[in-house]
Amino acid sequence: MSRYCLQCGKSTKACICEWIHSLSANVELIILQHPTEAKKPMGTAKILTLSLAGCYLFQGENFTQHVEFNLLLCESDVQHFILYPSDLSSGVSAAKEAMSNNSKVRIIILDGTWKKAYKIWQLSSNLKKLPMIHLPKDLKGNYRIRKAPSNNSLSTVEAGYHLLSLLEPERDFSPLLDAFNHMIDFQISNMPAGIFKRNYS
Repeated sequence: MSRYCLQCGKSTKACICEWIHSLSANVELIILQHPTEAKKPMGTAKILTLSLAGCYLFQGENFTQHVEFNLLLCESDVQHFILYPSDLSSGVSAAKEAMSNNSKVRIIILDGTWKKAYKIWQLSSNLKKLPMIHLPKDLKGNYRIRKAPSNNSLSTVEAGYHLLSLLEPERDFSPLLDAFNHMIDFQISNMPAGIFKRNYS
């Protein structure tokens, strides 16, 4: 018997499938995952791909020549945005406006540490052609078991949750955070006594 769940890819002991719910969304997500994130037990991108039918995940560092990704970008009836905070990025209202004009919207999320996400951004020339958007700066992350550069740093699933909730407020995407919090609580409960408090509090 495999030690890993064939669906979520996590160890059978840490399987998150019981907390996953199928959710509908008009906005689609594309996750560009740095290879170093793929096997991390606390990675959260899988929650999005398991929960949302319209969620694509590709792995790599340089997506300039990535065939499947470029085929999606070439779809003329879809407006693509990349979630990448910068001096040139706009709020999510830019994507909301595209939706109001009856455009199909996809949002690209970079999955990795800030350093790894920046490397994907630097290497992938096709990303630089896309309009950049950012989430509100007052959002607080709850990724309690990974070090973050600031209090408003969000995990990939938190970023996806906030994007979808802002763009489609009539839908309930809270199961994404429920699965995330269950995963975090499980990991903390299996840490040796005092480790979490010493390293993360």
